[in-house]
Amino acid sequence: DAQRTAPNTVRIVGESWTGRAHELREALQSCAVPHDFCLVDSPNGRATLEIAGADAELPLLQFPDGSILQNPTNAELALATGGPVCPEQLEFDVVVVGAGPAGLSAAVYGASEGLGTLVVDRGGIGGQATSSSLIRNYLGFPRGLSGRRLAQNAYHQAWVFGADFTFMHTVTGIRREGRFLVLTLDDGTELRTVGVLLAMGATYQRLGVPSIEAMVGAGVFYGSSTSEAVSMAGAHAFIVGGANSAGQAALHLARYARQVTMVIRADSIEKGMSHYLIRQIDATPNIDVRTGTTVDRGGGVANSTADGGGADRLEWLTLRDGITGEQERHPAQGLFLMIGARPLTDWLPDSIALDPQGFVLSGDDVVGSGAWPLERPPLTLETSMPGVFAAGDVRHGGVRRVASAVGEGSIAIQQLHQYFALEGRSPVGRQKVDDRDAPDPAGESGP
Repeated sequence: DAQRTAPNTVRIVGESWTGRAHELREALQSCAVPHDFCLVDSPNGRATLEIAGADAELPLLQFPDGSILQNPTNAELALATGGPVCPEQLEFDVVVVGAGPAGLSAAVYGASEGLGTLVVDRGGIGGQATSSSLIRNYLGFPRGLSGRRLAQNAYHQAWVFGADFTFMHTVTGIRREGRFLVLTLDDGTELRTVGVLLAMGATYQRLGVPSIEAMVGAGVFYGSSTSEAVSMAGAHAFIVGGANSAGQAALHLARYARQVTMVIRADSIEKGMSHYLIRQIDATPNIDVRTGTTVDRGGGVANSTADGGGADRLEWLTLRDGITGEQERHPAQGLFLMIGARPLTDWLPDSIALDPQGFVLSGDDVVGSGAWPLERPPLTLETSMPGVFAAGDVRHGGVRRVASAVGEGSIAIQQLHQYFALEGRSPVGRQKVDDRDAPDPAGESGP
């Protein structure tokens, strides 16, 4: 509580690091809103509770103007931090579902070309790219840049061009009505659009170990190591995963942690990681790589809370050798899980064809599946529902790289123009034209 925070920081007060308090921290981080967290029995926590009242429902959010929300819903949180719950207009040229690199790229190119563009995301900006603490092979950045910074810059750029954003909302359905596509949001709002870009990306698979899942937010984290790296100073941190994002996270954590151990199920790190990252990991003395190994169990000590209870905070892990079955217990203060992707396509209708793993089929793959309904061939990124396109990690056959997702987002906008021409449609454009400054990442003047 002695640490200094920026004056525009949102304070979260909770009974433990896990549960709803952790979800709120994740939501604010994904929307680039500065925030800090304190337990309710800490000095700052008690001061906030005194303002809110002893019977206030935890967790609490205290905003820079002094206002307090009690256990807010995502919709209440979106409204309070500056993100609109409902868009100002309900008819668009393109609605982009997902604000990862592909969706942000499409927002920049679509809005810059005068298209009425809306981006909807159930979280915030960046998607899985925010788990990349340093992208070294992105064109034009020889010293690298973080996935979070790339996403924030793209968000500002798209906003200035005129794109609209709706965060903390989920698209629950899509259907065709005549020449329009209609998207339904989780609050019942319906959006009419000529084109849709599916850019939901994928989410990290769960480890599925009950003792580990109980400590998510309390030393156990899915995805990004960026925001938690400083808390690993002098500690032993573990990363589960062998793809590029895991390698980037290991190198970032190694700047703070005493020791970083990468736990990889495969028998070789070369199977999933770029060579330049492997060289850097080999040259970093405090990174250890354990191949053919899995995390078997974990445990810890109870967090301190007002009533003496609370969920455990990670203190140790048990690793299992995949060949011998031998188990080893290690002290551990952090576990970062990056173990494969599951596409976020459960909500899509049957009329949008998927591969057996749930990734969206497009272009020739749609024709091969027998799901294409028109005489003309589909465009390269077009799905089995005409006018609906797919880009980035959610698309079958997509290259799992940030640069590829950015490229596909821009290509999707060009193909949308082709679709307009095929349909004989003229873009509606932005219904409200203005010169906008870049949104404040603290949410003070955001969308």
